[in-house]
Amino acid sequence: MDKHNKDRGTIKWTSLMLPEHVQLVKELWKEDERVEKGIIDEQKAVEIDFLLQRALNDNLTVEIIFHNGFEHEHRCGKINSICSLRKELHGTEEATKHRFTLPLNDIVDITIL
Repeated sequence: MDKHNKDRGTIKWTSLMLPEHVQLVKELWKEDERVEKGIIDEQKAVEIDFLLQRALNDNLTVEIIFHNGFEHEHRCGKINSICSLRKELHGTEEATKHRFTLPLNDIVDITIL
């Protein structure tokens, strides 16, 4: 009896909802899963800066972990330039060769591969 009366939460209602409403519910769930960026201490900031400069000067491939506003994301590739005026990093992804731009303040960690 308990098996049949078990509530499946909002899953059972999605078949009765419009696609727009389902999308809104998914966005609300994503908001609940938001990961805080955290604070980087001075020593870690110096380490990140050193590794960024080394990767740029020696044309090394890096894995960058950054905060995109909701969660931590990873990018692997090469650094093309660092704009200190705009505080941005410009790079190219290794696998897809797509260019990307990251705010320096959003970088959480970097690893030279």
